[in-house]
Amino acid sequence: MSTYAIAPGTDVPESVQQEAVLRAAVPAPALSYADRKLFRNGSPHRIIAGAIHYFRVHPDQWQDRIDRLAAMGVNTLDTYVAWNFHQPYGDAAPDFTGWRDLARFITMAGEAGLDVIVRPGPYICAEWDNGGFPSWAVSNPDMVLRSSDPLFTAAIEAWFDHLVPVIEPLQACHGGPVVAVQIENEYGSYGDDKDYLRWNRQALADRGISEILFTADGGTDYFLDGGALPDSWATATLGSRGPEADEVWERRRPGEPFFNVEFWNGWFDHWGEEHHTRAASDAAGEAAKILDVGGSICLYMAHGGTNFGLGSGANHDGAIQPTITSYDSDAPIAEDGRLTEKFHAMRQAFFAASGKELTPVPEHLERPVPVVPARSFALTAGTPLLDFARSGAVVKSVKPLSFEQLGLDRGLVHYTAKAVLVAGEGTIKIRGLHDRAYVWVDNKYLGVLTDATGETGLKVTSDGELHTLDILVENQGRINYGPLFGQGKGILDGVLINQRFVFHWEQRAVDLERPLAELLALGAVGAGAESATPDAAGTTGWFHGELPIEEPADTYLALPGFGKGLVWVNGFLLGRFWEVGPQVTLYVPAPLLKAGTNSVTVLEFEHCGTHGELREAPELGQAGVTYVEDLG
Repeated sequence: MSTYAIAPGTDVPESVQQEAVLRAAVPAPALSYADRKLFRNGSPHRIIAGAIHYFRVHPDQWQDRIDRLAAMGVNTLDTYVAWNFHQPYGDAAPDFTGWRDLARFITMAGEAGLDVIVRPGPYICAEWDNGGFPSWAVSNPDMVLRSSDPLFTAAIEAWFDHLVPVIEPLQACHGGPVVAVQIENEYGSYGDDKDYLRWNRQALADRGISEILFTADGGTDYFLDGGALPDSWATATLGSRGPEADEVWERRRPGEPFFNVEFWNGWFDHWGEEHHTRAASDAAGEAAKILDVGGSICLYMAHGGTNFGLGSGANHDGAIQPTITSYDSDAPIAEDGRLTEKFHAMRQAFFAASGKELTPVPEHLERPVPVVPARSFALTAGTPLLDFARSGAVVKSVKPLSFEQLGLDRGLVHYTAKAVLVAGEGTIKIRGLHDRAYVWVDNKYLGVLTDATGETGLKVTSDGELHTLDILVENQGRINYGPLFGQGKGILDGVLINQRFVFHWEQRAVDLERPLAELLALGAVGAGAESATPDAAGTTGWFHGELPIEEPADTYLALPGFGKGLVWVNGFLLGRFWEVGPQVTLYVPAPLLKAGTNSVTVLEFEHCGTHGELREAPELGQAGVTYVEDLG
């Protein structure tokens, strides 16, 4: 923090005098550095941290997970802030209450004796839908995302005006636990607009952030070139080769202490891929290398939690790669709170680096997590899928409209049109499909198209007459990383019969994050005497079951025989399921259940089973991949 030295008798404007007084009154940041050493309030310090995201943990379990983190021997908790979690709809102010009470989460960490690092983005990646952005805020096609474009910065200004006042009073300078705040996130992996990074930094400072500000980027010259600022602390994100990155910092960032703010001690999974794990000995060994060179470290993740609802994002590598509902990430503290072998390996490394004697873990944290006894329960069919999809309000257009044009962030869009099909065998194609479409012709289910197969199309046999074409597009999660970040959803170009466009469409946007009772009522209105799927009645759509439980506890929900869809427990949207795996069970935390009768509701897109099962242990897939090396 700079100060003013004003010579006696100098004519200084009143505004400058006031600013000098204000600056002099602000305490120095808790963290500082010199000669590659980190200090906290002037004393030598090392950050040993773990990441927990409040938006991925039920709030009734926040205290438990924080206590487990503290028991691992860390001194700091790290969390992102997901804008779309607080403000999913643009016509309402951001919400910081209940599950979204960020201040309460930070305060609880402080009361547990931990410092807190806050990473407000606004871009967070985090394998979270749209990298944390609500689509309504960044859907203007003229907006240049993550840049100094005034259209973009104006949107962020409005968000920061709500967010930063929540964080500012919790800073260490006011006696709170917040000791550091991040500028943007891994910008060197995306762009090179240093004016934008400086703007981001100033936007935080202007709103009262006076603790240390830092950037975070991959551990090589390439990432530093794009994402670091010469006058802000630069930190690293990597999962191995820490000493090599430390040498890069010594050369490129003289005087700055090395801090691996994202040490990838595990990894996440995509649907249809193998389950990722990393051996405890390997992860702890690499962490020890960073600690041995005097570096600071933050485990990403220390406790991953769950992508509840529709929160999981997606990557793209030739085709969309949606992320599974579990965010366990093979973390030291498992999705259900269990202390793993990796927890104990990391704990040993952290205690050794801190020069502390390794004491036993508190007994209550080592006890097995209570679970509901295994059982099955029946699921009975309700409204068919297409009847439900056809029941919403209609928006007409010549060409198909995207999710964004329809004002929908997450969920489904139903498209229908009358089309003259080719006599004999023709092909229905979708250009610009983002990202999974279920197709019917004259109420008969034809099949699935994806972003990878949309232009290959589906074959259909016709008499050359006018037919009804129905397409239901599912948003499987918005892209959270890479140059395709910010892409829209739905049909972004058009539908063709062979090479001929189909025009004049009706669209119905289905917001699956509406209260379940509203969705079920909507479907009931849409169900007519003649089912839209007479040849497949009861195979897709809504299914309902009742689950009697004597005492609430954690459980793991499986849906054998079901294909792909979503599941609600007591009206809470638990998340997505898909038979392609690797995830088999969905974690149901105890606070979502009640003694007595519980409801389970399934929306199935492909094919159904007859029942659900509660299992006594998670099934996230057989370990098939050990560790994904550093990106870049």
